[in-house]
Amino acid sequence: MISKWERMARCRRRRTACLRLGKDQLACSSSSSKKGITKIVVGHCFSTNGGGFLFFGDDIVPTSRVTWVPMARTTSGNYYSPGSGTLYFDRRSLGVKPMEVVFDSGSTYTYFAAQPYQATVNELKAGLSKSLKEVSDVILPLCWKGQKVFKYVSEVKNDFKSLFLNFGKNSVMEIPPENYLIVTVSVR
Repeated sequence: MISKWERMARCRRRRTACLRLGKDQLACSSSSSKKGITKIVVGHCFSTNGGGFLFFGDDIVPTSRVTWVPMARTTSGNYYSPGSGTLYFDRRSLGVKPMEVVFDSGSTYTYFAAQPYQATVNELKAGLSKSLKEVSDVILPLCWKGQKVFKYVSEVKNDFKSLFLNFGKNSVMEIPPENYLIVTVSVR
């Protein structure tokens, strides 16, 4: 078994540069911050049309629709987390206790524990537009259809409300419907 230092050395020999991201002092963001090059900010943006970018420092961060939340110094696992967040639907508390939030850019879906999931489903169903009808789907546990076929999530964003995660200290992250809904082709 080779050590991480040996892997990095091999990478350096094969590539022009090596980028290592981590929580310790050797991480790229900490190193560049100590040298006065950037602030300790690492982010990534993905386009709905494909592509995106990774950035270091706060020079090119968009000023709107960005929620700044510091990451917790310690977590119960080896992941990035801002700590506890309280879940809201349409700016109303769902009545569930604050939950640890984990950001995983490698995950396709967002996962809730049973209690916040059920509370969210209950609020979704209670606030649905009368023009939508619940239908069964072979893949998804929840599915609705309208009077016409929807091709894009943007066509139903006015029929659903936003979710919000409140991290305290005025840090509230909005999750609009187009970021938690998907269009499926398997509706019966």
